[in-house]
Amino acid sequence: MQSMTAVEKQRSIGSIQFLPVNLFASVMGISGLSLAWREANKLLGTSTVIADICGILAIAIFIVLGISYLVKWVMYPQKVKNEFIHPVMGNFFGTITIAILLLSSVIGSYSQATGQAIWVIGTVLALVLGFVFVARLLNGNYNPENMVPALLVPVVGTLDISVAGGQMPFPWAREINLLSLAIGGVVALVYFTLILSRLIHHAPMPAGLMPSMIIMIAPFEVGFLGYTNFEQRVDSFASVLFYFGLFLFLVLFFKVFKKTIPFGASWWGVSFPMAALSNAALKYALYTDAWPLTVIAVIVLALLSIVLLVLFVRTLNILFNGKLLKG
Repeated sequence: MQSMTAVEKQRSIGSIQFLPVNLFASVMGISGLSLAWREANKLLGTSTVIADICGILAIAIFIVLGISYLVKWVMYPQKVKNEFIHPVMGNFFGTITIAILLLSSVIGSYSQATGQAIWVIGTVLALVLGFVFVARLLNGNYNPENMVPALLVPVVGTLDISVAGGQMPFPWAREINLLSLAIGGVVALVYFTLILSRLIHHAPMPAGLMPSMIIMIAPFEVGFLGYTNFEQRVDSFASVLFYFGLFLFLVLFFKVFKKTIPFGASWWGVSFPMAALSNAALKYALYTDAWPLTVIAVIVLALLSIVLLVLFVRTLNILFNGKLLKG
């Protein structure tokens, strides 16, 4: 009787073989929200309680997703292989490395040694993944229709090395951060141009991929955070990165947030770019000490918090009604 109940429950929730790798973007977004609320403490004097709660939640989700995806890999290796070699979905494996790098910053707030160890792991994985995906793209015969914003995810992973590692005490950390900025900055610029060309000259992307358009702001806002963390200052170049990312977000916001776009795991693709924008806005407002920038930072942080709360609730809803893990 119990076994039949377990089978019925599995059928109602779905199968782990259909667990999408892009769900790791939820860890990115919630980690980014934690870091944003910690930055808000510096600018606005807000409590760090929300940052702590979001950090714990991000760690818990990563552990659950990590174990679940390892089980999927063991039980359904072909499914994982197909996902990895897919020209679009494969790019979301970068969400795992970015999640690790962001968690290094979250955990580093409580234990520097643990945060540093996690950063080293995330750095190695991000560089390896960046190499693999750039090399794969250069094999040729790439379908222009697959030149979508998700292509930026592994590249943003290399930029995040300097975001999380700007203050690392290792003697070699400076050169690794420079390497990550060089790879992420140049490749992101090339990819961004190719993606713009595809969006302008080809058919619109499928509805399921529309939320990922927000990823296009990530190279600029993550670039801002990585560059300023490395240089320990905000200069005109950093300001250009921040303002263009903000402008692009306003353009894309009205294209992405529509009721006509169905909800699914792909919606988590909006979380981390918005979190990067929020962190960048808070940092820039702290630097300029001008009330208009402070207002922008507060608005973006509030919007990010609301969006992630809605995404979290709706994801739980489709998980328990069987739509998330349904083939």
